[in-house]
Amino acid sequence: MQKESPHSFLAALLHLSDPTLPIGGYVHSNGLETYVQQDIVHSTATAQEFVTNMLTYNVKYNDASLVRLAYEAAGAADIGALVELDQECSALKSPREIREASQKLGVRLLKIFQRKRSSALAEAFDRQIKEKEAEGHYCIAFGLLAQQLCIPLHDALLAFYYNAAAGLITNAVKLVPLGQLDGQDLMLDLQPVFYQLAEDTLLVDRELVGLCNIAFDIRCMQHERLYSRLYMS
Repeated sequence: MQKESPHSFLAALLHLSDPTLPIGGYVHSNGLETYVQQDIVHSTATAQEFVTNMLTYNVKYNDASLVRLAYEAAGAADIGALVELDQECSALKSPREIREASQKLGVRLLKIFQRKRSSALAEAFDRQIKEKEAEGHYCIAFGLLAQQLCIPLHDALLAFYYNAAAGLITNAVKLVPLGQLDGQDLMLDLQPVFYQLAEDTLLVDRELVGLCNIAFDIRCMQHERLYSRLYMS
């Protein structure tokens, strides 16, 4: 992978975290569709509560922390650690739809950057996926690529939270539904949360990575059997 100069990482970061990347993220609601159908999320206020709680109690201790750990493993060029983190991610994602979505998004993300920004480590990880030793989860791929693109870890985490929130809010606008300006208000209101969570994630105790969110897992499993669905997860 061609290393980015210290002055060009911003462009790489914007590309890596772009919510419109053609990896299929728009077809996944991450369980939000169940919350809406059960009338738990039904307004701007409840949508903001959902997104804030999802980022604070789920993403922080799961995918975002795995981004951090994958980034650190990539910095040490430790392919074994990356594979172990990927396997741990598979074990932590109990709902089938969420697990499969994470794997598909990660493999597609790697494919995009391997075309022009390949590296020996990324290629080694891709071989582990092809050999069925790893699934290629999105958070692991994101952390690996961020490190290889010389994106500072804090900035990578901030962008990861932004990307997660943007997807959830876009889906809430469609599902609740909310007005487009309501969605933009939520993104503006949540910006301090992104910054704080990026700071907090740098300090998450390793023993807390994978903290279970039982209600979220149940809603995601229920999504598989909803009578009507707009999203795949």
